[in-house]
Amino acid sequence: MEKQQKTIVAILFVVSVAVIGLWGVDFSQGYLMVSELATDPQTHIGNEVNTMGNIKNGTLQVAPGIITFSLVDLEDHASEIEVQYTGDLPASFVEGQDVSLSGTMVSAQKIEAHQIVMGCPSKYTE
Repeated sequence: MEKQQKTIVAILFVVSVAVIGLWGVDFSQGYLMVSELATDPQTHIGNEVNTMGNIKNGTLQVAPGIITFSLVDLEDHASEIEVQYTGDLPASFVEGQDVSLSGTMVSAQKIEAHQIVMGCPSKYTE
């Protein structure tokens, strides 16, 4: 009986460590396309969103403490949303570049980003 009790205690310990380790991890949300956000913005306003797109040429404005630009959908190139970012300017941050970002959707046309990750440049040219 003692061996069985040790096995049960070990299993409970492993399960509790897994639960504590995954506490607060959000598995519910992947990346949404800009067109998905634009199609049904009311669902996302006030919520944390993860999206990806392309920095629209001619929209990048860098001022002390704030960066704003329009993010264009990667697939349809017609949908766009304004992004406001107050963090440090990522390396290689230029117009026309693909980015992924996380932030809060504050209105139907605006996201306040708190994290921006630049897309990897392609090694291949056509």
